[in-house]
Order: sequence, then structure tokens, then C-alpha cells
Amino acid sequence: MNPDNIDIVLVHTTHSGNIGGVARAMKNMGLHRLTLVSPLEFPAPEATWRAASAADVMESARIVDTLEEAIADCQFVVGTSARERRIPWPVQDARRCGDRIASHSSNERVAVLFGREDRGLLNEELQRCHLHCHIPTHEGYASLNLAMAVQIVAYELRMAQLGEATNLAEDAQWDTPFATAEDMARFYEHLESTLVDIEFLKPEAPRQLMRRLKRLYNRVRLDEMELNILRGILSETQKKARKSDR
Repeated sequence: MNPDNIDIVLVHTTHSGNIGGVARAMKNMGLHRLTLVSPLEFPAPEATWRAASAADVMESARIVDTLEEAIADCQFVVGTSARERRIPWPVQDARRCGDRIASHSSNERVAVLFGREDRGLLNEELQRCHLHCHIPTHEGYASLNLAMAVQIVAYELRMAQLGEATNLAEDAQWDTPFATAEDMARFYEHLESTLVDIEFLKPEAPRQLMRRLKRLYNRVRLDEMELNILRGILSETQKKARKSDR
């Protein structure tokens, strides 16, 4: 595991004290890369107080306006989720996610996303993830404080580091870097426009087509060369479709 390659990303945090609590949880477990997506209030005295001796993690946090900017150069993205979705996504508990994150971070940039205190990550944000992380709380009271959720995932990452998890060693030997989130976002836009051009996707009645296609490609994980091949196929398809319309 390489902590330098792991970003803890907090999306639209409402309570500034939670940012300090997260910084403290991260430093406890040897993590230091914190990204804040459009926090409601930061910096703030309560955040500083809650951070205690982890003020350095909080003060060096990267602040961005959008999730797209936060994960642009990441190759493996994990989103925390407490709810079942209409379209199931690959999901594992925090322990298994910890192993996978630790392994991917050895040679890839990884982002772990945590959502709003009141409703977590939105569906469209979760669709940007390769994997969903679920913390199986007791059904009697399933709500977790944001800092608590980060602490659990950070603890599992620490345990994976101490155990030198290697369950995804085959990815470390891959011959081409995996595509970044920014490149995948461009691919999805290109794919959607191509499907519209060939009239396979009807904009007025899209149903769940693009969501299912995103799940497919996120599950497979494309490398840079594979992505370039697919983009080339899409470009040629669009050329043929436009010629036939003349």
C-alpha cells in the first residue's frame, strides 16, 4: 500500500467539525491526502478544534469545486454507500474494500469518496465509482457520523498495509496504465453521443441504458490503450452514421 496514492474525498460536507474529525481519523491510520469538494464552511474554528494534532492534514487539504476535479487523475474510485440501488453495483464491505484499495494504491491513484452527512453520495456520483463500499451497521441504528465512517475505512486500510495485502497483484503487472476518471468521463460522453447518432439511444426516453453501460465499463476497468481503441471505434461509427444521413 502507498498512502501517497490514496485520496480521502469529502463531498459537500455541511458541518465543519466533521472535517477536523476526518483529518484526525486519517492521521491515526497514516493517511494524509484529504480533498474537500465544495465544503459549506472551511476553514472554521470547529474544524481546527476537532482535528487536534492532525491540523497538518486538514491545513494541507485540497479544496475543489466539483467531484470531477477531485477525481480527474484517479484510476480507481471507491464510493461509500449505505443504501441499496435500483441498479446493483459491485459492492463490498469495508474490510474487503480496504484490501482492494491498498493493493491498487501500490501503482495507481485511488480516491475514496464520502458523501453528505444527511444523504451520502448521489446516484450520479456513485456511478463514477468502480466499487461501492458498504459498512454493515446494525439495522436498529444504521446512521454513522462522517468521521466514524472514515475511521472505519482508514482502519481497514491500515490493517491491509500491516498485512501486506496482495489479493490484486495481477493488476500491478498490467502492461498499460488504467484510464483515469477524467478520461472515462470523456469516453461516456462520446459513447452517449454516438448511440444517439445511430439512434440506439433515444434522448427523450433514455431509460437506464447509460447507467448500465457505466456499470459495465467500471466493472471491467479499461486501460489507456483499450480506451483509445474504443474511442477510435466510436469516431468511425459517427463518421459512417453522418455519411448515411446525407
